[in-house]
Amino acid sequence: MPCPRPVLPRRSAALLALALMAGQPVLAQNAPPPTPVTVVTLNAGDVTLSSPLPGRVAASAEAEVRPQVGGIIQKRLFDEGSTVSEGDPLYQIDAATYEAVKAVAEASLAQAKAALKSAEIEYERQQELKSRNVVAQQNLDSAIAARDSALAAVKVAEANLLSAEIDLERTQIRAPISGAVGLSAVSQGALVTSGQSTALTTIRALDPVYVDVTQAASEMLRWRRMGNGAEFSETLGQTVSLTLADGSSYEYKGELSAAEPYVNEDTGTIVLRLSFPNPDHFLLPGMYVQVEMPQGVVPGAVLVPQEAVTRDRRGRPMALVVNGENVVESRVLDVVSDQGNNWIVTGGVAEGERVIVAGLQKTAAGATVAPQEQGAEAPAAQDAQPSE
Repeated sequence: MPCPRPVLPRRSAALLALALMAGQPVLAQNAPPPTPVTVVTLNAGDVTLSSPLPGRVAASAEAEVRPQVGGIIQKRLFDEGSTVSEGDPLYQIDAATYEAVKAVAEASLAQAKAALKSAEIEYERQQELKSRNVVAQQNLDSAIAARDSALAAVKVAEANLLSAEIDLERTQIRAPISGAVGLSAVSQGALVTSGQSTALTTIRALDPVYVDVTQAASEMLRWRRMGNGAEFSETLGQTVSLTLADGSSYEYKGELSAAEPYVNEDTGTIVLRLSFPNPDHFLLPGMYVQVEMPQGVVPGAVLVPQEAVTRDRRGRPMALVVNGENVVESRVLDVVSDQGNNWIVTGGVAEGERVIVAGLQKTAAGATVAPQEQGAEAPAAQDAQPSE
């Protein structure tokens, strides 16, 4: 006898169908909302490529002061650490000996001029006598020679007097340039000699100042060979900024004033000289600084925050972009270089697009997100409370 088949009652089937139909809106109501992410809207423009280069401040002019005559220092005529102008007196050397030498030279010149006058009178007399054939030609020739010799003696005496006057003037040592004068290496009563190896003091011109930096030749070649539409300029006068040792920025901009036309064989570097205004003498020779040296310009580049960029399995830089429908897209980027906290990008994203900078781990390409601009206030959550 065959077993009877279980038959589902019609009433039970109807109840099951109603339950399934009632569950669909319940599932729709329980679907997760779009993932909130933080985005940044990109801007495009011409971006200057720069490279940080360390360097030290140097005076734009420096002169070591040495005596040109010897003697005893009678007095120091400047305040150490002060600013002096070209020609200002710095030291006074005892001038008594040089005044005596000048007096002797003046007397010698007067004696030579008197001898010249006598020789000229004798020459004129012999010339008159020769015109009347009273004396021989030899007498006239001797008078001419005596006159010329006396004239030469006058010139020698004049030169000796000029030399004595120069030495006397050099007993007062003057500033060869304008600038800040350093400490004095000698004091009153010290004996100095002409052309001595030890400088009496040093004067440094501090406005403007130079900053000499070195850049690797290989780095310059890398910048030049970089593609992506970068335009490079090697002309003088490029504006550069300066950062001090404490991390603060110097208020004045400088410019590239000179560059060595060769590469140092030992270090493989090129020396670049930058000039900075220094009206307050804030920068001092020897200070360690860092300059942002412009290397070129990338037209139409986009600055993408570094936190928005990751790398795929092939090592390519990529970013997640939120399109107009709030759907995430994955983009591979063409990165030129870094600048501060951004990447300089020339391909993969465009101006006005939004890249995700926070929430990258919570989403992926194809997902729908709820973007919020970085820095904007988050919308307040509104909780529906039933009224009692």
